[in-house]
Amino acid sequence: MLLEAKDIRYEVDGWELLHVEQLQIQRGDFIGVVGKNGCGKTSLLNILSGNEDKYIGTVHSEASVELLPQLKNTNTTKSGGEVTQTYINEAISRKAEILFADEPTTNLDKEHIEKLERQLKRWNGAVVIVSHDRAFIDSLCNKIWEVNERKVRTFNGNYSAYREQKEIEIAKQDENYKNYMTKKHQLENALGLKKEKAAKASRSPRNPFYAKKQKKMEKTASAIQTRLEKLERVEKVKEDPPLNMGIVNEAILGNKAIIRVEELEGWIGDRLLWGKARFYIHAGDKVAIIGNNGVGKTTFIKKLISTEQGIEVSPAVKMGYFSQNLDILDPDKSILENVKATSSQELSLVRTVLARLHFFRDDVYKKVEVLSGGERVKAAFAKIFLSDINTIILDEPTNYLDIDAVEALESLISEYKGTVIFVSHDRRFIEKTATKIISIESQTMELIEGDYNSYQSYQPKVMDETEQDLMVIETRLSEVLSRLSINPDPNLEQEFQDLLEKKKKYSREEGE
Repeated sequence: MLLEAKDIRYEVDGWELLHVEQLQIQRGDFIGVVGKNGCGKTSLLNILSGNEDKYIGTVHSEASVELLPQLKNTNTTKSGGEVTQTYINEAISRKAEILFADEPTTNLDKEHIEKLERQLKRWNGAVVIVSHDRAFIDSLCNKIWEVNERKVRTFNGNYSAYREQKEIEIAKQDENYKNYMTKKHQLENALGLKKEKAAKASRSPRNPFYAKKQKKMEKTASAIQTRLEKLERVEKVKEDPPLNMGIVNEAILGNKAIIRVEELEGWIGDRLLWGKARFYIHAGDKVAIIGNNGVGKTTFIKKLISTEQGIEVSPAVKMGYFSQNLDILDPDKSILENVKATSSQELSLVRTVLARLHFFRDDVYKKVEVLSGGERVKAAFAKIFLSDINTIILDEPTNYLDIDAVEALESLISEYKGTVIFVSHDRRFIEKTATKIISIESQTMELIEGDYNSYQSYQPKVMDETEQDLMVIETRLSEVLSRLSINPDPNLEQEFQDLLEKKKKYSREEGE
């Protein structure tokens, strides 16, 4: 055993944030710490690592300890990823017996996250990690600490095993709730019946037989009432209400190509990010833009938003953008006021979406200025998803969110009828949401049809010249047909007929 904590009580502004009976860390433990933002995960790491002393209880350890903090020094010319990597390298070089790491994957790209996984797997001691990156803690951890309502529960296994155990608990609670309601209804019906019979007996002619019968029934009713009051209450499992959210120009968009990238290059100064790229995005696509830091993901997003040369966007597209600075929110207004300012959706649907993001009841009346960072991010998501738009652009949407909020966002994206284009390094988030992948690597930008698993097994097909020409014709046909549905122009109609003739010619040549 490397560390043991007992009877830990920790308060913030007079409110008890943590009340932990016992925790142990043993050599070989790789512990993932999960819980909602503000539940005390960072405070727990600070207490166990010796960086917080204002608590009641005991932490006993003779092991060497290193803390990789969440809040890092940003007063530097280095990028966020470079700052994080510097902290990681310094922490690992000290070879402590226990490494506490608070959100160690912040600002790291896929390549550096996987490098960190390899480094930690060789760790000869114990590691305790707070992270919202489920793929990361799944890869590393053999235990999970769940911080919830001041308590810490220990689960054996990685994050996926933890989720399976939680699903079993939810199923058990659902079964117990159904049994509770069945028993409750039985007792209520029996009580009503006995009370009714007792009332009838009291209206019968006065004689000892009816009086005795009434007294017996009242006694039985009282016993049933006592059993009903002592029946242990079981809470109903909370279920997300379904979303039936329409989008602007839904009928016009259909499944057409709405964004056309033609011969688009990416440059920063005289540095080439990617060479000429060509692909289409269709209505309803959920597209993840992936690649290492510095390859041009955000550059492409900016080009897309400003519709630069080389990008054609259908006039039916109404676009909304989520950025890290959250400038779409008015801090002086409430969450609900911010959302309703750009939405024509029914109030019931607005409240449903807000509840999905864990803004319940009076929470929606909180002013944005009093919200935490994670809450502001969720409020911005609600505003974007409910706005009168049909295409959403998200830049690193999972930053600053706890796992519950990330999973709620996944659900919203999956059920959203419009198009979502997002930049992310969160592999599990991409797996859960993306239907197509835009990959930027080796100065090449390419759209891969299929989800993240398809991307990982993707092998570029080498086409001959005829196949390439035919693909260009088919792509152009799809584009012209899409434009004709919006604007029946005679020139477009002629081009459409010419393209059809070319396609028939190539098809005949292939047959020969």
